[in-house]
Amino acid sequence: METPPNALPPPSAGSQMVSEALGASPRHLSQLHTPDSPADVLAQLVFMAARHLDQLHKEFADAAQYAAANLTRAATGKTSINSLGILQNSATQIDILAARRADAIDHLKVLIHAYRQVTTAGHATPRPAHRPTAAPYLPEAAGAAPNRPTPSR
Repeated sequence: METPPNALPPPSAGSQMVSEALGASPRHLSQLHTPDSPADVLAQLVFMAARHLDQLHKEFADAAQYAAANLTRAATGKTSINSLGILQNSATQIDILAARRADAIDHLKVLIHAYRQVTTAGHATPRPAHRPTAAPYLPEAAGAAPNRPTPSR
């Protein structure tokens, strides 16, 4: 079955992560909030982080597919094998992209968590103020000497 030319590409890692976690696409999040509100600012940050992760994911997938194609050509004898290493350059690039992708995932998770905190803060019931049941420990009250600086001689 052919994909129609005007069809949108499937969501990538960042967009999919946001959609699954928040139930809306990254682009749609900013339309839900008052402009320049804290929730709007976080929605914009989530959008940018998702887009960044999508780009890194694409670069990672492209580099991995390129390396796989090179290995396939080498394995089938359709290309000469570099005696210094078949994957010498592409393996380093793939490792770097994988690390950057992992960092981008962690960053997006933090932003999604912050977005949830801000957007649910208005709907949550306020927590009662903490009231200690006992008096706080004071060293003077326990008979210890007060903490005073010693005079210099």
